[in-house]
Formats: sequence, C-alpha cells, structure tokens
Amino acid sequence: MRKFPVMACLAAALLLSGCGYRPLYGSSADSAGVAATMASVTIPAADNRIGQLIRNDLISTMRSGESADRYTLQIVPSVKKTSIIQKPTVDNQRQAVNLSVEFDLIEKATGTSLHKGKTFSQASYDVVGQPFADLQAETNATERAAHEVSADIRIRIAAYFSANPPSP
Repeated sequence: MRKFPVMACLAAALLLSGCGYRPLYGSSADSAGVAATMASVTIPAADNRIGQLIRNDLISTMRSGESADRYTLQIVPSVKKTSIIQKPTVDNQRQAVNLSVEFDLIEKATGTSLHKGKTFSQASYDVVGQPFADLQAETNATERAAHEVSADIRIRIAAYFSANPPSP
C-alpha cells in the first residue's frame, strides 16, 4: 500500500528531469544562481515605518553573507485605512489596512531599470473600542500586510533573475 506514493513520486521525478525543470533558487554550472544574485541587491533606508518593515523583511530573506552591491531595489509604499463593513455599528466595526508598493530594480553600474512592478495587500482587523487594543490590532494588520508584499516582491525579483541571469 505504501509503495504507490513512493513509486508515483519517483515517476514524477523522472518525468520532470527530462523537461528542463529547475528550482527557482537552484544554481547551474554556468551561473552563480538566483540566491547569490539576490544577495547583491541593496535596498536604501526607508523614511517611514511601513517602508522599514518591508525593507527589513527583504534584507533578512535576500541578503546572505557578504557580496558586492550590483543592484538597488527602490520601494515606494503607500498605506490607506478603510472600513470594510457597509453599515458599522458601535459593537461591529472592522477596518482594513490597504498597502500598495511600487518597486524598481536598478542596475547600479548603468542606472538602468531592469524590473518594475506593483504589488498590494489588504489585512483586516477588528475595532473593539479600546484604544490600546485597537492600536495593537492596527499595528498587527500593518505588519502582516508588509510581510505579504515583501514576500511577493522577493518572489518577483527571484523570477526575474531566474529568467534573466546576470552576466559575470
């Protein structure tokens, strides 16, 4: 009974080996790999809290070890709070943090924009009428939105470097 899943996985691996499949963060003999290239991306300091959250998350997941800074990633976040209940009452209020970010990957040597994009996230929270609890809920929603957009940006940059490996 247990042999079927193992055999199916083995058959899938054999089929995928012939189709040119390769992991996004893998490396080949002719390239340094996406992870090494992403480690050479520098992100300038942000001037607001949400930008700093996104920057810190990107740095902690992209920068590994020492590498020369070949690229700059510019991020421009904007935050807006909205009500997501049509007719809120005193006991029933729900807010949302809408975070949208424009990003631009620039090659430092030439100043050329290599990859631009926009991403967004919406994180909701309950307003309970207690100032500290409401502030904590809003802060938590903002942090969740920041982590979500930073993950999306990281994946888009990795996909770009996978499709367009840099020349040595």
